[in-house]
Amino acid sequence: MTYNSQYRTENKTATADLPTIDPSLVRAARELYHTYFEITPHRVKHPTGVAINRFNYRGNLVFTAHPVLLPEECFVPSSEIALEGR
Repeated sequence: MTYNSQYRTENKTATADLPTIDPSLVRAARELYHTYFEITPHRVKHPTGVAINRFNYRGNLVFTAHPVLLPEECFVPSSEIALEGR
């Protein structure tokens, strides 16, 4: 039982030290995100973010809460896209 409580404590600190997302990835994700809203003015679904390739900046909108990413992809949440735009 002690092992489990130590694991949970270590796991919480690990998530607090997540690296920030590269600003160029956020810019590319923002372009894709805003293009979606320009093309589909009757937004049926609101994307949770953008899965974007770190090497060629190609991306896809994500509409699920827990996206499955390829090894070279990075997820940029919509909240991060909104923060960068301000």
